[in-house]
Amino acid sequence: MAVSTTTPGGTVSERPSGTLHERASYDLADFPVPNGREEQWRFTPLRRLRDLHKGAEADGKVVVGVDAPPEVTVETVARTDERVGRAYTPVDRVSAQAYNSFAQATVITVPKEVVATAPTVVSLRGEGGVAYGHTTVILEPYAQATVVLDHTGTATYADNVEFVVGDGASLSVFSLQNWAPDAVHLSHQHALLSRDAKYKSFTVSLGGSVVRIAPSVSYDAPGGDAEMYGLYFVDAGQHIEHRLLVDHTQPNCRSRVDYRGALQDEGAHAVWIGDVIIRVEAEGTDTYELNRNLVLTDGTRVDSVPNLEILTGEVAGAGHASASGRLDDQHLFYLQARGIPYDLARRMVVRGFLGQLVDKIDLPELQEQVRAAIDKELDR
Repeated sequence: MAVSTTTPGGTVSERPSGTLHERASYDLADFPVPNGREEQWRFTPLRRLRDLHKGAEADGKVVVGVDAPPEVTVETVARTDERVGRAYTPVDRVSAQAYNSFAQATVITVPKEVVATAPTVVSLRGEGGVAYGHTTVILEPYAQATVVLDHTGTATYADNVEFVVGDGASLSVFSLQNWAPDAVHLSHQHALLSRDAKYKSFTVSLGGSVVRIAPSVSYDAPGGDAEMYGLYFVDAGQHIEHRLLVDHTQPNCRSRVDYRGALQDEGAHAVWIGDVIIRVEAEGTDTYELNRNLVLTDGTRVDSVPNLEILTGEVAGAGHASASGRLDDQHLFYLQARGIPYDLARRMVVRGFLGQLVDKIDLPELQEQVRAAIDKELDR
């Protein structure tokens, strides 16, 4: 199967497609306004998106600030810059709307063979209203860097983020959703991996009213390695959704996905969709995806859907798993029987469940920030 993809310059090319994602285009007209019955939108509360899916006009502001080490180049460019849209083609209505609506893009470049001496921190602070954005991160061959995307404030915000990881380069990305309780954020974050490139992403979603993050990875040469981790804590009335896609189009590439979440209080809703495609030409693929959810109270809802589409029989490994359940009474009883109060026992179990992922955060300050945020959620 193949689909037509319209490029930023207006040309049309053919690319192979599985059944999970059959359309990609920069043209907004190629995506009808969703009504909630589409597979891509059936879990998302459209009525709470403040018309982002209907083409809401930008009337607000998200202030972008970048703190980068001196060896990293940071530019603010026009939408006509040839580096913008180089790695990612929108796959739904809101993504296309964001691409056609942003005024300026942030381009971050790590030169060839440079090892960044400190993380590059991109601060995105919402100041109300509807806003659109675009960020492009480019690692030239054999470069190494860490990028932190920190979202705060309040806004109705849609954006696209693309990561271009060159031959032999290594990129770690931490995406933090620390929005105010009334914020709405829909984001696509796509990584394109070249030969022997390494990519690690860690998504932490805690704040906001409706947050829908779509991380994705594709490969344009053999040897790429992607690890995608995620952690979320959903409170009363919150909708937090993660929709992942790993598209194996090259031989001998690897991917690992591990997302974990906790939910508490009435109306808390977590959605996790994990799509992995192994195409005919992707022999030797090694992939596994996992999602686990811990339900702390009644009145919550979890939708967890792992999808694995294998189009070749020559794979090194492929699998997926999903589990959602309540706190284990036996674990709590065991701790209480040893004199630990119930509230502390509950905190220990939740921290242990989520802590296996927190331990993978290799920035000490960020790791402590996430642990403190989890404790704050539990204090509620």
